[in-house]
Amino acid sequence: MALGFIKKVFTFGKEKPIEQQAPEEHLTPAEAAAIEAEVEPRSREEDLPVSPVDPVAPVEMETAGGPAADDARNVVEPVESEPADEEPSEEELPPLLPGAEENTEIGIVPLSLLEAESEAGTESSPVSEPVLPKGFTTRVEEVPEPEVVTPRMTWYQRLRAGLARTSSQLTGQITALFTKRKLDEETLEDLEDLLIQSDLGVETAMRITGALSAERYGKDVTGEDVSRIMAAEISKVLSPVAKPLQLDLSHKPHVILVVGVNGTGKTTTIGKLAAKLSGSGLKVMLAAGDTFRAAAIEQLKIWADRTGSEFIGTKLGADAAGLAYDAFEQARAKKSDVLIIDTAGRLQNKAELMAELEKIVRVLAKLDPDAPHTVLQTLDATTGQNALQQVEIFRNVAGVNGLIMTKLDGTARGGILVGIAAKHKLPVYFIGVGEGVDDLEPFEADDFAKAIAGLTH
Repeated sequence: MALGFIKKVFTFGKEKPIEQQAPEEHLTPAEAAAIEAEVEPRSREEDLPVSPVDPVAPVEMETAGGPAADDARNVVEPVESEPADEEPSEEELPPLLPGAEENTEIGIVPLSLLEAESEAGTESSPVSEPVLPKGFTTRVEEVPEPEVVTPRMTWYQRLRAGLARTSSQLTGQITALFTKRKLDEETLEDLEDLLIQSDLGVETAMRITGALSAERYGKDVTGEDVSRIMAAEISKVLSPVAKPLQLDLSHKPHVILVVGVNGTGKTTTIGKLAAKLSGSGLKVMLAAGDTFRAAAIEQLKIWADRTGSEFIGTKLGADAAGLAYDAFEQARAKKSDVLIIDTAGRLQNKAELMAELEKIVRVLAKLDPDAPHTVLQTLDATTGQNALQQVEIFRNVAGVNGLIMTKLDGTARGGILVGIAAKHKLPVYFIGVGEGVDDLEPFEADDFAKAIAGLTH
């Protein structure tokens, strides 16, 4: 009876669920013997637990009436393990938990061991770097160097940089001319020739030499003296033509016709003007009147999109005067404040070009007797004396009444603007020193004169 009871306790829950087993007090000796006979002995290797902790509470072992109450099962007391050199008998093997017989081949891992393995797994183990063969290396993350922000130059600094070629050549030659020499007639003649070669014009050259002679004749003269006097005289020539562009907004639209030789920056200048006007709140329309160049039409469309201006164009080779007519009508219907019309500039065929410009002017005059209200000519500062000839041609045909000097970069021959101003007395509204929108600024006579003379601001 006692052997049967111990056997039953050790196999508790193995054969049947707890609720299906009858309490021990209802078993007869015969039934206990039968249950004992049915128990299949297990091998020691299968039953040997991994952990010395008995999963069955001692309360259950000591309860003669069967399993203990639920509140007693939570009490687990440590069980003294047997000496390592003694093999436990079958009766001393710890019982399996319910359903554990299905995992006998794998083995039962106690909770304490699982927790220990889990804690050990959280600790990061050092990873050894691979040893690469010769000729290989590991990739090293490059840290980008901080970007160096170059301060933007002021307008005068950009202007002086644009006129650097003119001023450096001129001042260098003047300094060499007056080294250890007094101001006499021969020196004045050499200086006059030097100024004329710098595209300043005969009139401006005579003004500079006359002012220098009145102040320093017969005395020692330095290059700084000549530069100071030269800047003052150039400023006197340019000041009368340095005027702002007047817009008569009582005319809607105020029509600006832009002319000039191809390559002088007409389309880019139109885009810069549109940016300034639209930025001030005016409604602007751009018309691609250079119908002989597809690139000019596309470029002007880009500028219109960039500046938020209306755009009107036509197919390649279409009549430019017809486009000007349509553009004026649309600008009037949309109540645009300013209409800027681009034109072709093919001086290689002067007769055809002049006829086309004359036709555009006639068509606009039919729509508005005062149109075009402003005719601007773009001049390339790198062309030198050719710019003087271009002004004469376009002024006779299109009635140019204002100038814009472009491309005042390091290769500029900016002295020609002084010669043009002295001869034609045409207003100079803007000068450009680059391709950016902000590189077109109102013309300032004093700044331009000082930049040519190589003086600091």
